[in-house]
Amino acid sequence: MNLFFVLRDAWYFFTHNLAAITRLCLPLIVLEGLLLQQVSGLVAAESAALWRLLAGLLFYPLYSAALILFLDARSQGVQPPARDLLAASLRLWPSFAVLAGLNTLAILLGASLFVLPGLWLMVKLAFAEYLLVLRGLGPMKALHTSFEMSSGYFWPMLGCILIVMLPLWLLDGWSQSNALIANNALASLLLDCTSRFLQLFSSVVLFRLFMLRSSQPDIE
Repeated sequence: MNLFFVLRDAWYFFTHNLAAITRLCLPLIVLEGLLLQQVSGLVAAESAALWRLLAGLLFYPLYSAALILFLDARSQGVQPPARDLLAASLRLWPSFAVLAGLNTLAILLGASLFVLPGLWLMVKLAFAEYLLVLRGLGPMKALHTSFEMSSGYFWPMLGCILIVMLPLWLLDGWSQSNALIANNALASLLLDCTSRFLQLFSSVVLFRLFMLRSSQPDIE
């Protein structure tokens, strides 16, 4: 697998469908950012991370599932209305929220042991969301199948994730350590929403990898 071609195809799709992706996902991302900001200001610093995680589970499954459905539809030459995609993502929200929670907890557990186990789990579980949304698998089955599907694709997937996400992780770290931005609610919100929106590109990249992996004869 050539990383350049995967990233090139994903970038072409992302830029040529930017307006539709923005209309579909950005309003929910802004609402998520506002909620996370309020939660951080209302709870104690010691429990802020947990409450931010729980608050994020309200919105992340909605716009992520809607984006995955949009990617699948566009790959078939169809462009359904945003309201239909959001309605479908709302129906998927309970199982997607469970999956997202399990996924996040597993990655955090791995990261708490050391950085490398966290990255390994992030890659091995990367296909789970697509399996749940597009194949109708339950959360646990989706996680298990993602482990199997990622076999043989670990290094290309890791390379794609790091190329896309590492600059955004550095941006997040810089913004959180910058006192001027941390103390400016508007600047903090804008940077947070920008980072979350740009992370959608990683979903496009992983969808491309998922489609390539699904085309292999050993995957039903």
